[in-house]
Amino acid sequence: MRKELTIQTKSEKMTHGSVTSRYQVDPRGYYGEFGGAHVPECLREPVERLQTAYLEILESEDFKREFGELLHDYVGRPSPLYPARGLSEKHGCRIYLKREDLNHTGAHKINNAVGQVLLARRLGKKRIIAETGAGQHGVATATACALARMECVIYMGQTDMERQRVNVERMRMLGAEVRPVTRGKMTLKEAVDEALLDWTTRAGETYYLIGSAVGPHPYPDMVARLQSVISEEIRRQLLAREGREYPDYLIACIGGGSNAAGTIYHYLDDERVGIVLAEAGGKGPGMSAATLQEGRPGILHGTRTLVMQDERGEVVEPYSISAGLDYPGIGPLFAHLLQQRRVSTVSVTDEEAVRAAFELTQLEGIIPALESAHALGALKKLRFKPTDIAVLTVSGRGDKDLETYLGYGPE
Repeated sequence: MRKELTIQTKSEKMTHGSVTSRYQVDPRGYYGEFGGAHVPECLREPVERLQTAYLEILESEDFKREFGELLHDYVGRPSPLYPARGLSEKHGCRIYLKREDLNHTGAHKINNAVGQVLLARRLGKKRIIAETGAGQHGVATATACALARMECVIYMGQTDMERQRVNVERMRMLGAEVRPVTRGKMTLKEAVDEALLDWTTRAGETYYLIGSAVGPHPYPDMVARLQSVISEEIRRQLLAREGREYPDYLIACIGGGSNAAGTIYHYLDDERVGIVLAEAGGKGPGMSAATLQEGRPGILHGTRTLVMQDERGEVVEPYSISAGLDYPGIGPLFAHLLQQRRVSTVSVTDEEAVRAAFELTQLEGIIPALESAHALGALKKLRFKPTDIAVLTVSGRGDKDLETYLGYGPE
């Protein structure tokens, strides 16, 4: 039996660091009509405990000090805000790239993984489990667990293990056990299912480290907070370069939504900033992972959000060339932002993403992850003024995707 949890913690205030937002989570764990914690009875206790404890831990001076030091000394933050002159000339505006690909482990995922491992340790957990699609969250989790000397088990679909072999070996080298998931489409959705099943059987000792802004409350809010270092840095870096803290456009790819949440976090209530989310258009309608455009309200992995589903409410298997975007849902924050018309969505096909990736390599000498290539593919679909400033988050580097890219080759 699934039961919704609606715990309000003592420390729950509608302030997020220095941010007070009408778009952020409410004390019940909802973003408008989306969110909540729809979990089986066997997960009630660990989810309640996390709801009660996470804000107090994340807002404590001890946590902030240790997290900040690790972000600086271990992850390598701040990540650069790079003025992409070739890309700017091509698209007729001033484009900056937020270089999350330069973080330790090669993506934004390490920000969240380090933060949640620190939190898990404060909760007295000894064992970490996680899901992964493209492997970057798995690598980041394995890395943070190695640093903290904690047991680590990663669930990954067999399909994704085959197309991301290098990341599988990186996880194993870091000491993680990678468990293949061989049912269904054998991609990210099934990996999440298996991780949740593991959590129900060993909840007392286990912490489930979710990699995206999805799942039952408080995960969407917690992941967004830990990734908000991205938008916090963008504000400071733009002020130094442009004399103002805000861009005209923020552009990010979106699957579950962790890099997008981090990119837009401090700008949600700033209506001067247009937010553009690039979804995986795959091979076109009916064979995509474009949940914001094709999804309908439903419950997936413990949260009410937009879900790709048929008339009977059965989850429709998504498709994307990118393992990290191949997910049939979306974080509840983004479902709410779409409903409130705070964001614009762009569907980028496989072909468009690959072409955009080669464009970046040839104009700027940067090979992006396939996920980030979808954000780059959105540029051709937007109309800019010469005075516009756009910040696009390169969420990861493309080393893991070279075999896929080589299958296409430059035009």
